[in-house]
Amino acid sequence: MATGLPGTSPARQQPRRPPHLPLPTHRRGPRPYLAHRPAPRTCRTRLAGQLLHAARLGAAPPSPAPPDPTAAPAPPTARQVTGWLIRRPASLTEDEHQQLKAVLDTCPELATAHQLVRDFGDMLTQQTGVLLPAWIDEALTADLPGLTGFARGLTNDLDAVTAGLTLRWSSGGTEGAVNRIKKIKRQLYGRAEFELLRKMILLA
Repeated sequence: MATGLPGTSPARQQPRRPPHLPLPTHRRGPRPYLAHRPAPRTCRTRLAGQLLHAARLGAAPPSPAPPDPTAAPAPPTARQVTGWLIRRPASLTEDEHQQLKAVLDTCPELATAHQLVRDFGDMLTQQTGVLLPAWIDEALTADLPGLTGFARGLTNDLDAVTAGLTLRWSSGGTEGAVNRIKKIKRQLYGRAEFELLRKMILLA
């Protein structure tokens, strides 16, 4: 006859586990860093610090490999080469001059484009518009993307472009006045009538 605790029925009794069976556990196996666990007399704060340090060491990213001194330098980007082509030669450093020369030596088409860009820049700064027809012929002969279409577009109004590259007068003042009027018009849009707009333009 089964006996149980006083006040409990035999149906509610919990079965006893045989003494030879181990208790169930959800803990994993021993960690490697627990082999160096300090003595039980060590305080919990010190133990937690050591475990945290071990975890940080395990999650640390690998150190980057040292640069190879024998490796070739990275080639310049397209943006850097474009900047060297359109900037004034006097504004380039000696290192930039050397890199640009190396790029032009490996690409004859780019060297031709560089020369055309320099010649057109000289016409702008020196006001030598009489050289424009010869420049257009060279650009059309080179047949380079971008420059060929630009040169062909200049022929549509060759007299005006030649005058702009030769004479010292320009429409800069007119364009500035137009921009000023547009700015005032945007500021007064929906706020005043035409009379106020007219007075502000005349008195500005």
